[in-house]
Amino acid sequence: MIAYTCKYAPVELLAGFGLSCEKRNPEAANLDEADRLSHRNLCSFSRALMEDCLQSPERGFLFTNCCDSMRRTCDVLQEKRSNLYFMLDLPHEDSPCARKRLVQQMRRLLADCTARYGRPFDLAACLAAFQKKEPAKAGEPYFALLGARAGTGLLQMLRQSLPLPLRDLTCTGTRNLPSPPQELDLDAFLDWYAGALLDQVPCMRMTNIAARRVLLEDPYCRGILYHTVKFCDYYDFEYASLQKQTKLPLLKLETDGTLGAEGQLKTRVEAFAERLPQKSSKADAKLPQQQGTRFYGGIDSGSTTTNVVILDSNRKIAGSAIVATGARAAQGARAALEQALAQAHLRREDLTDLVATGYGRAYIGAGDREVTEITCHARGAFFLDPSVRTIIDIGGQDSKAIRIDENGAVRTFAMNDKCAAGTGRFLEMMARTLELSMDEMSRIGLHWKEDITISSMCTVFAESEVVSLIAQNKRTADIVHGLNNAVASKAAALAARVDPTERFMMTGGVASNAGVVRAISEKLGTKLLVVPEHQLCGALGAALLAMKS
Repeated sequence: MIAYTCKYAPVELLAGFGLSCEKRNPEAANLDEADRLSHRNLCSFSRALMEDCLQSPERGFLFTNCCDSMRRTCDVLQEKRSNLYFMLDLPHEDSPCARKRLVQQMRRLLADCTARYGRPFDLAACLAAFQKKEPAKAGEPYFALLGARAGTGLLQMLRQSLPLPLRDLTCTGTRNLPSPPQELDLDAFLDWYAGALLDQVPCMRMTNIAARRVLLEDPYCRGILYHTVKFCDYYDFEYASLQKQTKLPLLKLETDGTLGAEGQLKTRVEAFAERLPQKSSKADAKLPQQQGTRFYGGIDSGSTTTNVVILDSNRKIAGSAIVATGARAAQGARAALEQALAQAHLRREDLTDLVATGYGRAYIGAGDREVTEITCHARGAFFLDPSVRTIIDIGGQDSKAIRIDENGAVRTFAMNDKCAAGTGRFLEMMARTLELSMDEMSRIGLHWKEDITISSMCTVFAESEVVSLIAQNKRTADIVHGLNNAVASKAAALAARVDPTERFMMTGGVASNAGVVRAISEKLGTKLLVVPEHQLCGALGAALLAMKS
């Protein structure tokens, strides 16, 4: 078995030696072995690919030097097993000289395989290996996945989460070669083959990328999900340009070749889908109207607390609860729901509908359906104050900036990555280091004297920095003020990505921290509205969506 990951790789040649090929875009559980053999500055996808190759030592790989990281990966692997890994040098354009260069590289591959496997090249078997890709259904609305190569797990999640079919138009998803002429000798075939490979829709490493516009010209495309690999500039450039060019709904997804951020990616994708116009259900329209007061619930399962709101049919809060999530999200959800039901003097079966949201919404098994916290916080904030247009939500696990329109619908949003920097968890760890309660930390930073800068937002490094400041006998209030400013800078940068306007509201547990609220207000140059129900905002929005259904 020979694997490949580049659409320009001439994999059909290998069929002429009786070798089978498969496309690989792995997502590694960890990069331990790759980090041992290479430098951590190497592209994360390349390291994931290295990890994948090392775990399957019997499988060969056909590399192309689409970037320097791929060349370095092949160099490392060839040190382990030189007879399993091939590297082809690809040209950067489609021209007569470039095609001639690619033919030379394919001849080198043929000679290498003949020597390694001890058998001649079978042109007929090679020609039989060409399989033309089936065209997508014409006239069918779809979402387009553009950008860098996407792993199997990401593709599967997108297809399960989106309401329309997904077309993989990434650099590896657009490989589509025509059927070769049958009456060719080897020389003529290689000339044709080089032209067919280089005539594909260009990837971003090519010199002339004008032909990529064909990916955006289909009137049936309803939205674009744009995938980039962390620290890879090729596709970041195109995404920045696309933001200015397209009027289609656009969402950026960034991965690093490892598992562990599935929850956040799924939240972003589902929130993206929730922004799009939804068809009304004819079945719902036929449901008979129930008489009397009805009750609706929203349950927000966060990493730190689980919050529940129960509304009556007049949109009044009949019961609510804020309970520590603890080690088991489902157990915390049950406790919070029972507490809110007891306060409202209701039973679970008295709820007409219960919507689950938050970090653990898919795992608590409590709701009748699930909605992302982005949509729920937007709905809850708009209900509490219809003049709000930008929402900053800082919870225990992540941070979000949400821009809404005059009807309370989400226009755009931005989330932090899977790092805990700038979240409630970050502040909890810093409070523990300073031996403060969260209430003490909220107040003490307001009375600072020295303006201390915390240079690192990484939780681990920031903790070391705080320990160093303690050793220097810096005042606790000054250290906390520095931490507040660090969180505020992160929040302000997140807000800047959503085209913020006047009338900001802050929601989530960190809105209880007066020092952070003041610091964010100063960074934004405007007052932040913090309502008493700020921690219940997500659950309130979920209950309102339950009522709407």
